[in-house]
Amino acid sequence: MSTTEAGPPGRSRYSLVVTPEPVVGFDLGVTLEEARAERVLRLRLADLDSCLRGLVSVAVAFSGGADSAFLLAAAVRSLGTERVVAVTAVSSSLPVAELDAAQAYARELGVRHLTPPTYEMERDGYRANAGDRCYFCKAELVDVLSPLAAELGLAAVVTGTNADDARAGFRPGIRAASERGTVTPLLDAGLTKAQIRLVSRRWGLTTWNKPAAACLSSRIAYGIEVSPTRLARVESAEVALRTLLAERGLEMRDLRVRDLGDRASVELDAALVETIFGSHELGAAVVDAVTGCGFPAAAVDPAGFRSGSMNELLAAPERFR
Repeated sequence: MSTTEAGPPGRSRYSLVVTPEPVVGFDLGVTLEEARAERVLRLRLADLDSCLRGLVSVAVAFSGGADSAFLLAAAVRSLGTERVVAVTAVSSSLPVAELDAAQAYARELGVRHLTPPTYEMERDGYRANAGDRCYFCKAELVDVLSPLAAELGLAAVVTGTNADDARAGFRPGIRAASERGTVTPLLDAGLTKAQIRLVSRRWGLTTWNKPAAACLSSRIAYGIEVSPTRLARVESAEVALRTLLAERGLEMRDLRVRDLGDRASVELDAALVETIFGSHELGAAVVDAVTGCGFPAAAVDPAGFRSGSMNELLAAPERFR
């Protein structure tokens, strides 16, 4: 990792640009395609650094996921800890474990971390849980962060939206944030999810391989009203399953307990699904763990984990874009 001269107080001594040794392009073991990809990455990191420095000071909407964690680290490297504040919105849709992890990460970076409450549950559109639920959630988030940033004298609110998110097509939350003037440095620099994970690993960030962790409300099927009770039973069921599988010595990366109203659908890594279907006793234990948290019934989805699988149930998702 390359270093720069020490900057102002609170400024990290590391630059955003990571230079592998030997320099790509002169290493005979590196293909031309790899050299080109590295050059593109370096240019995008330079653009990110330029964007952040141009903003002067920022409030980072910090969910604790890989993207916002990377953005927070990049902001600290570009601006220093004195001109960066991490802000994590706290509500019933945020798992306690995610909040704990976000707080630990911010402490590790040495950056100020605020955890204001948000009240998306008071928004009719959020509770109604149609395909545009994320619009109302992100609107609440930015409506809380923007005045907070102004009060702190910070020039901009930045989010971890990346280039892949913008191409996904179904992102009503991005629209809400854009309408409210947030800045998207990762997207503006053209950084993809894969590039963010790659550089996060090079920087030694603990979040480089963190699985995607959408808010708890994303587990509730569209059309079923979001409520604190439903969110709590989803969180409890996921904690119970992680505990059960860990006790059995079974490794797991992705897990979702989907609330379908009258039952829960459990999505797990494909390898785990195969293991569970191969053991009647383990399958029964999984179901018991979930129903013990308040679900009338539960079943393991044979298709396994799929990010955004609830969108598969929308007849015409494009109308919510």
